[in-house]
Amino acid sequence: MDGTTVSPLAQSNDWKLLFSGQNGIRTLILAGGVALHAINLYMILAVLPSAVRDIGGMRYYAWNETLFIAASIVGSSLSISLLASLGPRRAYGTAAMIFAAGALLCALAPSMIVMLGGRIFQGIGAGMLVSLAYAVIRLIFPEQLWTRAMGMLSSMWGMATLIGPAIGGLFAQAGEWRLSFWFMCASAGLFALLAVRVLPDRFADDSKGQSSVAWQQLMLLVLSVLVLSIGSAMPHLIENVLGLALAACLFVLFIRCEQRNTSRLLPMGTLHLRSPLLPLYGLLGGLALTVEVIEIFAPLFLQTLHHQGPLVAGYLSALMAAGWSVGSFAGAGASGRNAHRLLAAAPVLGLAAIVFLAWWMPYDVHGGIADILPIALAFILVGTGVGMAWPHLLSGILRATPQPEQGVASASLTTVQLYTTAVAAAVAGTIANAAGLASEGGTAGIQHAAFWVFAVFSIIPLGSVFLARQVLSIHQKRK
Repeated sequence: MDGTTVSPLAQSNDWKLLFSGQNGIRTLILAGGVALHAINLYMILAVLPSAVRDIGGMRYYAWNETLFIAASIVGSSLSISLLASLGPRRAYGTAAMIFAAGALLCALAPSMIVMLGGRIFQGIGAGMLVSLAYAVIRLIFPEQLWTRAMGMLSSMWGMATLIGPAIGGLFAQAGEWRLSFWFMCASAGLFALLAVRVLPDRFADDSKGQSSVAWQQLMLLVLSVLVLSIGSAMPHLIENVLGLALAACLFVLFIRCEQRNTSRLLPMGTLHLRSPLLPLYGLLGGLALTVEVIEIFAPLFLQTLHHQGPLVAGYLSALMAAGWSVGSFAGAGASGRNAHRLLAAAPVLGLAAIVFLAWWMPYDVHGGIADILPIALAFILVGTGVGMAWPHLLSGILRATPQPEQGVASASLTTVQLYTTAVAAAVAGTIANAAGLASEGGTAGIQHAAFWVFAVFSIIPLGSVFLARQVLSIHQKRK
């Protein structure tokens, strides 16, 4: 990308050094923290329909994702302070045990309320683990290994698409969904013990991990997500609409605080209408929303309307993440016009897929190959399209950001993605419940929900098509 030539031998030596000796053990620890979060995220997609049938709480179905992601945003923001005050060894141990406590609550949950509490603890711990991994890389590895280490962390998401649905699907299909949470609890406990033994207690300069937390903006984002969740669970449409309106007001307050405060979650000036960063972040959020709204509700619709088992439904839903990983790898080397084509194509592919799902998913059918294959292809289409554009979109944000703000920009990428995921879960839950998901309408209510969730969210990739054009137009003007 920068024109620097690196010999294959140097690249090979870097990989060897990353996985050799003490570096290798530390690499596995950092990868394990990200893997816990990623596997848990995909496991819940396969487990949740079975859990709801057992303990109830269909109206709060989307809350499991919403509260987990909202808590992850908080955990991610707290991780830098945790690292500075406790050091890597105790910071990792603390984060892993918070995650384990959440998994334990979910495993023992007699009701959905208790399970939601467990998901909050899981989210805080998971957010800490992911952020700690990226923060610790630059402190325990020489600079030449940073890129390799970050690539290794990203690969954990691809592995999670295989492992997560398998864990959740197998336990759920056996009628023992709680065992999947016991498995995650035990895994987190073992991980904590290993991290405490392997990672250093302190660094020579812990101040490297210190940063100012934009608490006002952070709390406004989290509060807006919670208001959306509460509104989505209300039984009347007027209450759902009020929840959406209040969340919108909180987001406006967030924008005002972001523009006025010295501590920010986004680079300076991002939210001004003329900012070249605004359409980039808008496209980032739009593509993430398109993927997440499908990912959250697809397992439920596949199991109830297309009569797939939890294992098959989980793996079908994970096809988007697999497509994302493959697309990112295949598209990362594109440049010039080819990179522009990928950015322009991603929202178009997402729009085509979500419109198809709005038409096809509501059918109550037997669920044979002829029924499932088009759905699988739609999932792959969405994931691959977003994956091919993703690295170019992220690098475009960093290039458009002034040098002093690039640290904020790097941190904001995860925050924006987590927030859009939470919004997708909450708003989709509102639409689904209003369409009849939580009513006594049975299959008919679920069919209506399947249609309206995808039909309404088709607005997102449609708007992203125009944002992509604006991004490319700005790029052409800057050349």
